[in-house]
Amino acid sequence: MGSRHTSEEGRIHEEDDDEEVDYAALVSYLLRKGSAREPLVYDLTPDTTKIDKSEFKQRMLFKAGQPYNGRIPKPPSVTHLLQQRQYGEGLRRKTSTQNERSTFTSSFLPNKGKNLDIFASKVFCGTYSKDGTVFLSACQDQYLRLFDVTKGRFKQFRAIKAQDVGWSVLDTAFSPDGCYLIYSSWSENNYETHSALELRPSQAQFCAFSIQFSSDNKEILAGANDGHLYIYDREKGERTLMVDAHEDDVNAVCFADSSSQILFSGGDDGLCRVWDRRTLSEEWSTQVGTLAGHSDGITFIDTKGDSRHLISNSKDQTIKLWDLRHFSNQATIENARRAVAQQEWDYRWQRAPRRSRRKNTVKGDSSLMTYRGHRVLHTLLRSRFSPQFTTDQKYIYAACASGKVIIYDCLTGKIVKRLTDDHANCVRDVSWHPYENKIISSGWDGKHVLWEYKEDITSDSDVSDVSDDEGLDEDDIFSPVRRSLRIRERRRQRRRNIPDLQMDF
Repeated sequence: MGSRHTSEEGRIHEEDDDEEVDYAALVSYLLRKGSAREPLVYDLTPDTTKIDKSEFKQRMLFKAGQPYNGRIPKPPSVTHLLQQRQYGEGLRRKTSTQNERSTFTSSFLPNKGKNLDIFASKVFCGTYSKDGTVFLSACQDQYLRLFDVTKGRFKQFRAIKAQDVGWSVLDTAFSPDGCYLIYSSWSENNYETHSALELRPSQAQFCAFSIQFSSDNKEILAGANDGHLYIYDREKGERTLMVDAHEDDVNAVCFADSSSQILFSGGDDGLCRVWDRRTLSEEWSTQVGTLAGHSDGITFIDTKGDSRHLISNSKDQTIKLWDLRHFSNQATIENARRAVAQQEWDYRWQRAPRRSRRKNTVKGDSSLMTYRGHRVLHTLLRSRFSPQFTTDQKYIYAACASGKVIIYDCLTGKIVKRLTDDHANCVRDVSWHPYENKIISSGWDGKHVLWEYKEDITSDSDVSDVSDDEGLDEDDIFSPVRRSLRIRERRRQRRRNIPDLQMDF
């Protein structure tokens, strides 16, 4: 979690009135508290050279039922899909196809926020359960809170006081069956419903920054500040593996798929490593491969679940998409190590350096795509693939230190939605409902904010001020659904105090 520089937190000490004000320290303090915000720099022309030639793009387009001709075709509009249904096409199907659900969701991405709950302390974690019925929250007040989120509710039904917490609960995870949860903090133990998991760490000051259950519910994977991976066997009740994985803190761990045999880890050394569980032992701990391309530490990793692709969020202010079939060579790994070693800032309370705004890449970077436009400051911010059921994983969404939620298009790298104005401080975690078009963001302002699609209906200006020939593109899936011409004409007549005309269309 921490930077390579572990100096005292940048506190501002009171000096005599005659002393000159240290403005650099003041700005650092305001940034850390969220009172000052780092300006966002958007990448308006992402480099899609690699992803355009990749199998990733071909698979995404094929699943969407779209031809591959070197560019991304526009999917059918919502009005076209509704027209097909009206004409009787697809009546033999009982449910909509994946492509149809994805198209509908793309047209109505969340755009309006609503405060669900506000706490007096910073919120560090907030995630939906696998079935989307429970939401788990973890705050700096050392409480884990469980909320019932079925049928549009957000009702707390249990609060658990965490034990042996140093500073805050830093990560949480649901078991696959939804019956257990685990949390971690600065402590020698992780806690599984208040049963300490003895990991026997290599050093006294210990914290598991990232934790996750295996899909079979038998093991727990953890990455810690001592650079090691830990695997805990729940049936045996003991640590079965400790692997020396990274040269610095391990900030993120993840299983590649439901087999739980392939592991990912990312650390402050800027490298993402891939491991095969079947070949690991404490005597022999060699990674399958390494993915190098970031110029600073990695804060979070998420898998697409297809055993091939993953994303990594980094302090170099980027997200990268990786293909496991294209590992980095030793020269690229050394280039990445040198780039990380040259970093002389601490992301916890300093501004991101100006060089992070440039499109400088590590020589030999093997990633498929780089996404820029969000800020990674203060803490280990999360980014994830959008859900399979509603969006076909065509988006990547990220928490932002500026108090925003940023949604990227996987194939173009462009920002398709910025969710703003509801958080007054850093957003640390963000979770998209697995089966509904809802996002909950969790921030250091103590808020859980629910984001949903809400139509902007200010004085009907969305329809009355647009002529028949402009502003409504039927091929644009992000434009509002075209209103009935008859309804639009009647509204015009009412505003002009003219009796309704009998329109014949």
